[in-house]
Amino acid sequence: MKIKFFLTLSLCSVFILNAQTEAELANSTVFKKDIEGHIYFLASDELKGRQTGTPELDIAAAYIANNLRKHDVKPAGKDGSFYQNVPMEEVSAPDGITLTVNELSFDNYLAMSVKNFTFDGEAVYLGYGSEEDFKNNDVEGKLVIVMAGSEENTGMRAKYREGKKKRSLAKENGAAGLVELTHADEKMWNRYAHYFNESKTGLKKEEKEGKFVHVWMMDKELEGAGKLSESKSLHSSLSINGIETKEISSRNVVGYLEGTDPELKDEYIIYSAHYDHVGIGKPNAENDSIYNGARDNAVGTVTVLSVAENLAKYPTKRSSLFILFTGEEKGLLGSKYYVENPVIPLEKMVYCFNSDNAGYNDTSKITIFGLNRTTVSHHIETAATEFGLTAIDDPAPEQNLFDRSDNVNFAAKGIPSPTYSMGFNAFDDEINKYYHQVTDNPDNVDYDYLVKFFKSYVLSSRLIANDPKTPFWTEGDKYYEAGVKLYEEKIEEASVLD
Repeated sequence: MKIKFFLTLSLCSVFILNAQTEAELANSTVFKKDIEGHIYFLASDELKGRQTGTPELDIAAAYIANNLRKHDVKPAGKDGSFYQNVPMEEVSAPDGITLTVNELSFDNYLAMSVKNFTFDGEAVYLGYGSEEDFKNNDVEGKLVIVMAGSEENTGMRAKYREGKKKRSLAKENGAAGLVELTHADEKMWNRYAHYFNESKTGLKKEEKEGKFVHVWMMDKELEGAGKLSESKSLHSSLSINGIETKEISSRNVVGYLEGTDPELKDEYIIYSAHYDHVGIGKPNAENDSIYNGARDNAVGTVTVLSVAENLAKYPTKRSSLFILFTGEEKGLLGSKYYVENPVIPLEKMVYCFNSDNAGYNDTSKITIFGLNRTTVSHHIETAATEFGLTAIDDPAPEQNLFDRSDNVNFAAKGIPSPTYSMGFNAFDDEINKYYHQVTDNPDNVDYDYLVKFFKSYVLSSRLIANDPKTPFWTEGDKYYEAGVKLYEEKIEEASVLD
């Protein structure tokens, strides 16, 4: 009788489990108290902003690895660990940069791309530095001085994009270096200085020598630029000193779960986020100097931990690879290294569901950069609706956010790779209030919203991972052909079977 009773109980349990919908499964493992606990730890003052290459980021990595281990995720790193070492080098900030041109002096700078450097010689002023300006002037061996941006594009981000083009033109034409003069309000200038005037971290294999010198100099109301435009000849001196280089090491955290379907388990869904942030900076009025990074990107990190817990308990047909990247804030370094050194072949990866955040200003929405660029957008929209949210595509294309997170390194290889982010309607003051600011703390995050946000991500993941049809780019996308190339063998096999 006992055997019959327990057999009946087991059959009932299987029946109940099978009867649960995917939404119920997603709902069953996400709890507000767990979300709060993770984010309060990862974004605590004790972790000092999780700067790449610091002991505090190593603590965060260990915390993530131990949580994956707790949920029976298998290690995918070297020697049976959860870690993939990412060799890097750190280049210190310059002690100072000074520029004199004729009688003018400048010393308030942004170190865009620098090395120890001394120049004393002829300079040429090219206005806004258009392609035509470079074509019509001899700049070889000279210091090129231009105004940042263009007559049409005067915002800081637009100036930055224009500056990269000007740097290429200056290098191609043999210039000794490039100086851009710009006017900016103090708040915006200081925000850029926090990034460009701090030490820089890059992958160790990157070229050390031959870096082209490129700096921005503050020129209030562009008065200096006006004077230079009137000068017939320019003599300049540019000095950059105090830069030192040292090797550092940091780690991606990697783990996997095997799928349940005999065929589909050979396809992997990547669930990824970066876990680093920007560390410690200049104190604000309240003497707070720690950039805690609750939204960016403790939230994204915990999103991945949440889906790992759910998929470990209720496996999907496809296999899962969980990657938490280091060095995103240093230039997408962890993901850049990973795609060149994957722990599982890239052609087995059929989708990368990245999670990254700057902030939010609409708790009725989820924002997905690249929502409509892949064939599984309907799953993401369905999952959002299930938990009372609306999934929207990028509302701020001018920010180029799809290409500013780790997903882009996978997309460039051909893997469909959107980024899942908290809801916002515009990259406005509410976003900038927290984005890369000391105010991005765990005590001012809406955790009731995050519960719905996390459940929607988990449900989206389940629907995609169990869909019989393999996800892909929508035809015509800029990465569509890269996908065709990556999965060429799989596509040919499918054509033969059809």
